[in-house]
Amino acid sequence: MNVQLAKRVNALTPSTTLAITAKAKSLKEEGHDVIGLGAGEPDFNTPQNIIDAAVKSMNEGHTKYTPAAGLPLLKKAIINKLQRDQGLAYEPNQIIVTNGAKHGLYTLFQVLLDEGDEVIIPIPYWVSYPEQVKLADGVPVYVDGLEENEFKITPDQLKSAITAKTKAVIINSPSNPTGMIYTKEELLALGEICLEHNVLIISDEIYEKLVYGENEHVSIASLSPELKEATIVINGVSKSHSMTGWRIGYAAGNKAIISAMTNLASHSTSNPTTPSQYATIEAYEGPQDSVEEMKDAFSQRLDIIHQKLNDIPGVTCLKPKGAFYLFPNVEKAVKLTGYTDTDEFVSALLEEALVAVIPGSGFGADNYIRLSYATSLELLEKAVDRIHHFVESKAAKETV
Repeated sequence: MNVQLAKRVNALTPSTTLAITAKAKSLKEEGHDVIGLGAGEPDFNTPQNIIDAAVKSMNEGHTKYTPAAGLPLLKKAIINKLQRDQGLAYEPNQIIVTNGAKHGLYTLFQVLLDEGDEVIIPIPYWVSYPEQVKLADGVPVYVDGLEENEFKITPDQLKSAITAKTKAVIINSPSNPTGMIYTKEELLALGEICLEHNVLIISDEIYEKLVYGENEHVSIASLSPELKEATIVINGVSKSHSMTGWRIGYAAGNKAIISAMTNLASHSTSNPTTPSQYATIEAYEGPQDSVEEMKDAFSQRLDIIHQKLNDIPGVTCLKPKGAFYLFPNVEKAVKLTGYTDTDEFVSALLEEALVAVIPGSGFGADNYIRLSYATSLELLEKAVDRIHHFVESKAAKETV
């Protein structure tokens, strides 16, 4: 049977991580000691009190459908969390619980965009932003966040990218893949531009709890009533509480948008998984010790690995302020080792040094690679030592 796939699916760009992931898996199955630094999830198990809450809910018979927008009790817990952490006040009809933050974003784009509508996406970006926009028949408009500005876009850049077709801009702080954070002043300046041009702000705050040192996370929605009205906050428990597999996220904001998202969810997913919702109530209302312990562990790893990474010839890396990724510039290292581009460099690194990292091309930044430090310090140090040796040995051969 000759099946004609929908144009929207054919327009998707294949994930750049798939080939690396598949090759790393194949090498592991052959018995090779591959160290994977591509993980987008904490290496800690979900805290026991959260697991216990899910089990308790199932034993009590909470295994049936819930409202499409989520349990009222969970909405209340999210509202309390937003008030407690960001000083934001929402009503239940301004909240939708989704099957992970990714599903929240997908649903938002589906109800927001018509064909040709533009969404401004800063580079480097999380790999799914442009693909989700394209799936909603929208047009991704890219703005370069330059390394000299910590990969963040400026008000002038934002203003220059806005057209009559601009519907929204995505702000991801702390950022995946760079770990950089927008300050209050920077957010206010960007927010003014958005308000002036009637551009919706999509604030992806999934890494908000993973912020290090004296840095702080600020939600742009908290800076003024006008900015709150112009912002849809996207968040969840995947990163903050190591609950990636539980698939619970949420969106908060404009009632009309949330209502449309709820209607769409009722015809697509019915509701988020019921035991996961009860687990998330415990995540937000129970002890937060595990969140702090995980953050402290990431911070300690970052301090050690960041310095070791910068000791590699041809590699320079800004120190992230949040999340659990490093995003080093390897342009000089690629040239030193004689490879034509970063993708080729990354492929050789895996095959010869047995270290799997993600090439920056997947994030719109060709001269970079992304390394996750969501693994043990022992493995991290071993992996960076391998990268160091790989670069030095290849560079020596190139100069002979």
